[in-house]
Amino acid sequence: MGRVFLAFGAISGFLSVALGAFGAHGLRSQLSPHLLGVFQTGVQYQMYHALALLFIGLWAQQNPRLRYVNWSGWLLLLGTVLFSGSLYLLAITGISSLGMITPLGGVCFLAGWIVLAVGLILTRTY
Repeated sequence: MGRVFLAFGAISGFLSVALGAFGAHGLRSQLSPHLLGVFQTGVQYQMYHALALLFIGLWAQQNPRLRYVNWSGWLLLLGTVLFSGSLYLLAITGISSLGMITPLGGVCFLAGWIVLAVGLILTRTY
């Protein structure tokens, strides 16, 4: 699993930089300041969680049987897709009902972080 999270973390980091540049340069004249801010929030959270996935990937490589590590990685990955993805789509399309998906991604983020904390406390391998 570690390699999977490392790969997803690296890809997600790349995409957050690319999307951040796209938002700053390509969307600035296309979106309202509010929607541009929504887009940038998606970029920020994607980068934060890309870095977390890299950490989880490294930890998972050292401890491949720890289910807490794997669960936290999958939750953060799903959270990125739901949270950041819904914000990107909301900003670009203007369909406000997409905002109903964003809290589901937020819950995945929260669950991923708490599962990671529990895993760190219970395994004592850090």
